[in-house]
Amino acid sequence: MRVLPPSSAGPWRSPLRGPWLTSVLGMVLLVGIPVLFVTGLLSYAAYNPDLSPVNDKTPDKGLLGLYLFSWPTHPYWLYRLTQGIHVTFGIMLVPVLLAKLWSVVPKLFALPPLRSVGHALERLSLLLLVGGGLFEFTTGLLNVQLDYVFPGSFYPLHFYGAWVFLGAVLAHVALRLPAALRAIRTLDLRAELRTPTVRTRPEPADAGGLVPGRPAEPTMSRRGALGMVGLGSAALFLVTAGQSVGGPLRRTALLAPHGRAPGSGPNGFPVNKTAAAARVGLRDTGAGWRLTVRGNGHTVRLTLDELRRLPQHGSSLPIACVEGWSTGDQYWEGVRLRDLAALVGHHADAPDVFVESVQPAGSFRAVALRANQVGDPRSLLALRVGGADLSLDHGRPARVIVPNAPGVMNTKWVRRLTFGSTDVGERT
Repeated sequence: MRVLPPSSAGPWRSPLRGPWLTSVLGMVLLVGIPVLFVTGLLSYAAYNPDLSPVNDKTPDKGLLGLYLFSWPTHPYWLYRLTQGIHVTFGIMLVPVLLAKLWSVVPKLFALPPLRSVGHALERLSLLLLVGGGLFEFTTGLLNVQLDYVFPGSFYPLHFYGAWVFLGAVLAHVALRLPAALRAIRTLDLRAELRTPTVRTRPEPADAGGLVPGRPAEPTMSRRGALGMVGLGSAALFLVTAGQSVGGPLRRTALLAPHGRAPGSGPNGFPVNKTAAAARVGLRDTGAGWRLTVRGNGHTVRLTLDELRRLPQHGSSLPIACVEGWSTGDQYWEGVRLRDLAALVGHHADAPDVFVESVQPAGSFRAVALRANQVGDPRSLLALRVGGADLSLDHGRPARVIVPNAPGVMNTKWVRRLTFGSTDVGERT
């Protein structure tokens, strides 16, 4: 008995499947995926991982880190923009990715599995493309939500996964782009967008096996399929973009739980990790709290009242997080980092600084900041926000605020600043 290929029988009978629809969806991803990759690399560079081991969550990256550069403080909204685009576009592309996978699912079950060396390479690129795409989108989506539950650390998994996925994309584009461009020319997009379901016809048979040999009657037009994908992306935009855009749209950010304001008042703006989650309490930040400033062989210890008596400065800066959410510009008040450096003898050029929190454990309880970040006059050890003392969740009694730095680099509950050092092993 003759066995029909998957495209001819069974569940693979949709008359919408074919090279044209697959190629249209692929072209959307071909535009979107490079945007995600570039903004993702920028996000990684913003952590200044080559500055200090404490900042580096992928210490074995090797050649993959050659592109890294010193992250700037100007413009102050750059990280907010690039990471907002990264997360929002990533979520918006989910319907396109799923539709693309649906359109090519017959190829995953095509027989025989390997027909030639070229076919084997195409199958391998397809496997890495599908697996890498699902992995990257899944880990990214989980990181945006309240709890990251994927086994392993998000940073190295997402970073290395992105490079594998990009390699698969480049290989697939090299193998399939000419055929995709030819397929797109077989049907007129404007005509298909005007074609109703009753006049929808299967594409001509193709050698790749996407077009079913025995197509079922259409229950949806290609216009409807593309419209459904577009509507899904638009809906995801509406429930995601508000976390970065802010204003009234913030209330619609249902897929960004970290990005919603926890309350009202000067401290009523989003927070990633609460004091309770970080295991920080009044015993760590109360009357006995002291700030230790070190550098040049000198040590200065300051109470909160002594910090308040130092020259105070203000900066209007947002907080932007890797999850894609950000606040509007908040008005922070406190002591400039470069003035604290001067207390221990760094009067001319501001040096790098190693910042430590009272937080007992967890990622980014300590970070290293570059000299350009310390020297920026807007970089503060903030004591107040919006005219009020910091709340405990926002870092009371003192937190770092640096222009254009990821939220986790703006360390909360600061207990020690070591100028001229970028690692705990170098502290004196």
